[in-house]
Amino acid sequence: MTEPRPLTRPHLLAAGVSDDHIRAAVRTGGLVPLARGVYLRRADHDRLDGPGRHRVRARHVASTLPPGAVISHVSAATLLNLDVWNIDLEQVHVSRTGSHGRRTSNLHVHATTWADGDVVEADGVAVTSPARTVVDLSRTLSRDQAVVVGDSALRKYPDILDLLSATSASARHRNGIARAAAVVPFLDARSESPGESLSRVRIAESGLPRPVLQHPIVLRDGRRFRLDFFWAQHGVVGEFDGAGKYVDRRDLVAEKLREDALRDLGLEVIRWTWADLARFDVVAQRFERAAARQSTR
Repeated sequence: MTEPRPLTRPHLLAAGVSDDHIRAAVRTGGLVPLARGVYLRRADHDRLDGPGRHRVRARHVASTLPPGAVISHVSAATLLNLDVWNIDLEQVHVSRTGSHGRRTSNLHVHATTWADGDVVEADGVAVTSPARTVVDLSRTLSRDQAVVVGDSALRKYPDILDLLSATSASARHRNGIARAAAVVPFLDARSESPGESLSRVRIAESGLPRPVLQHPIVLRDGRRFRLDFFWAQHGVVGEFDGAGKYVDRRDLVAEKLREDALRDLGLEVIRWTWADLARFDVVAQRFERAAARQSTR
């Protein structure tokens, strides 16, 4: 889907739309303000999700930047099509060489220095590279938020795995680098969704053994599947059920039959949902009970 271009006040005035008409369109909902003097048509606004609307704003801000200023942080993540979860998208983030940054309600300018390879182009917009974006966000976001972004970056740009250590070393004097040093080694491209990334964080926080991700398995009838999480030593399979995983009853039935087939192999299966991520002690108890049942067989 091609994302819409924002309508700016100068463009609207040049097209013969007066300020009175602009204000009336905003008041009636036909135009939705993205920033001061920047709008989207209601239909365009409503077909985009939060990251999509942020991308539109970031592209507009990029068109107004002086040379040397680069879209960065979560704004770069959206333009690089990385997963962003539970991150404030009110401000467009920009980085530039200097000793002082600044903030407004819509813009956060970061003062920084650059290393080779820190800046790339995404759809014609200068943005921080995937590796630099991951390190910047690992320094400045919560562990949950940073792992979701970082896992998706490794999935989409697997070549950055070898760059993350050097990029982290270049940022060794920046605020939050200790936090990034704990996040970066934890990242794993095999987490296929934000929910699976957060599940890995919760598993680690709960002190559960580290599972194998996306483990291939062959059922007795020859069908092949990959398991979200597998504790081979304990004979336990873990499955994260994200919203929308089952689009109709047939999907639910197929998943139930697959679970029966896994149990037919002698495996225990535990499941959890988005709601369980907020109370993961419940999932840890499920794991302990499943492992205990296996130990008595």
